[in-house]
Amino acid sequence: MEVVVQSEVILSVYIISFLIGLPANLVALYAFIVKIHAKPLPIDILLLNLIVSDLLFLLVLPLKMHEAASGMTWDLPGFLCSVTSFTFFSTIYTSSLLLMAVGVVRYVSVAFPVAYHRLQRPAYAIAISAVVWTVSMAHCSITFIIQLHPSLANDNSTVCYENFTEKQLEVLLPVRLEFFFVLCLVPLLICVFCYLRCIWILYTRPRISRMQKQKAIGMALGTLAVFLVCVIPYNFSHVMGYFQGESPTWRYYTLLLSAFNTCIDPIIFYFSSSTFQFSSDKFIFKKKVKTSGMQMQCTTSSHE
Repeated sequence: MEVVVQSEVILSVYIISFLIGLPANLVALYAFIVKIHAKPLPIDILLLNLIVSDLLFLLVLPLKMHEAASGMTWDLPGFLCSVTSFTFFSTIYTSSLLLMAVGVVRYVSVAFPVAYHRLQRPAYAIAISAVVWTVSMAHCSITFIIQLHPSLANDNSTVCYENFTEKQLEVLLPVRLEFFFVLCLVPLLICVFCYLRCIWILYTRPRISRMQKQKAIGMALGTLAVFLVCVIPYNFSHVMGYFQGESPTWRYYTLLLSAFNTCIDPIIFYFSSSTFQFSSDKFIFKKKVKTSGMQMQCTTSSHE
């Protein structure tokens, strides 16, 4: 009975996330492609990668929906289970690492506007994105190892990446604990530092209008809230699972928060692409006027 109720809840959230998240992210994808084509900024390139990550997540979501509709049993080919698990989890961690990278870029744009202006080459953002994808995919290759390695594979299992054997848990639980520290806790601490510093700097700068301060501070707090609500619970299950010696059953529900995050991200994308860019332009403008004494044309509209 518990499995039936659980699968119904999971299926409902997956359907809602898919119906809302897919069109919203497709619209965001088109908007950012146009924007980057006109003027590629580091923050926009990182956000574009975040959109692609969400779309990949949504691409395999119908397979997870089929799994939930089947009572959490897997009746599809085994290779689809491996591909689905790898894509499902690697995109979750790609998103958390990209959120960290976006936070760092925002902090640099606000705290060190002149240096940020000099580092606005698209190649830097592309290199960061490549590193993020590589790190997340390399970590999540454990899904292939657990399911396909001859000494670990459980050929009699009727579920996908669940109900692990003792041998599988001996490998998986320590790896998940490392995931928590490297792919969750470290990005979270960096995000908290960057956004709190952004808030403090914006709050203490008298030349920034109150409206712009409120937008930027609200954006920073909103992004942190998304990180705490949608990323932390699932990763905390890794810690609990390690000390309990098993994969927690409530882990299913924490994954629903990650799925629903694909509906929230497009809202963040829209505001993120303008609020902090405006702030950094204002700081750069003031700094250059002070140091060179030359009159400059306002470029805020081109950065929007």
